[in-house]
Amino acid sequence: MPPLNLTSVAPATFILMGIPGMEKSHLWFSILFCSMYLVALLGNGLLLSIVRTERSLHQPMYLLLCMLALTDLALSTATVPKMLALFWFGMREISFGACLTQMFFLHFSFSAESVVLVAMAFDRYVAICHPLRYVAVLTQSAVAKTALVAALRSFCIIFPCVFLLKRLPFCGHRVIRHTYCEHMGIARLACADISVNILYGLAVPFATIVLDVVLIAASYVLILLALLRLPSRAARRKAFNTCSSHVCVILLFYTPAFFTVLTHRFGRTIPQHVHILLANLYVLVPPLLNPIVYGARTRQIREKVMKVLGLSPDRSLQG
Repeated sequence: MPPLNLTSVAPATFILMGIPGMEKSHLWFSILFCSMYLVALLGNGLLLSIVRTERSLHQPMYLLLCMLALTDLALSTATVPKMLALFWFGMREISFGACLTQMFFLHFSFSAESVVLVAMAFDRYVAICHPLRYVAVLTQSAVAKTALVAALRSFCIIFPCVFLLKRLPFCGHRVIRHTYCEHMGIARLACADISVNILYGLAVPFATIVLDVVLIAASYVLILLALLRLPSRAARRKAFNTCSSHVCVILLFYTPAFFTVLTHRFGRTIPQHVHILLANLYVLVPPLLNPIVYGARTRQIREKVMKVLGLSPDRSLQG
């Protein structure tokens, strides 16, 4: 088939099937997912508002936390509204362009959040291992450059996927057995060789995420060695508490993501509806729990939240 005809057979729309085999439960899932999404919007929005209005929180750690909240909101907003429209109103159709756009922002947000987590690990490393250099190294300019790196790296990794999909012929195949559009879900509908899509979609993003995990692990190995050298148990406990929130967020982000990827690639015996449910949780759980973790574990944020809610910080801390 001539190259000029490849894009001509791309469907005008795709059809999202939701969770195949569990159509009768779509309403109950929609209530759960909508509740999780609203709490994520409230939690991350409150976090952004508090850091923005409180000048005492205009520090690298909290600015990075704002970047994490923004990527969380982008990750869930890229998928959940269309998912709820599908569940509530039966709006299964999504245009080819909208599907590619959703796919791009989904993977873009995930990649950007991974960069932010690396930056937060480096922030904790400098704060604990080189505290006297913290102000000089972690400046607002450094945070701005981190945001730029996160955006540029994610764009360079994900944008080629758009061209890899646009070059494929689909021959009328347009049913996506999922609640949202993702790279391999679209590519598998093509009536052509998708080996390039499989290779790129697995190797490039996976390699970059693994690199991020290695950098985070290296940072925490150095942090752990530094903690062991501290003279008192109280000092070690205080230093560890400053890292505990970030460690929880790392586990919340990477664990479901890697589990979803591994089960999708190798878990052939796992039912399809389980794959899809895991994929939905992967875009909802981190945005839901991240602000709760930081709100509960970070005193400054906890006190500001209590102030906004009209509660007594002292009383809440005693409880």
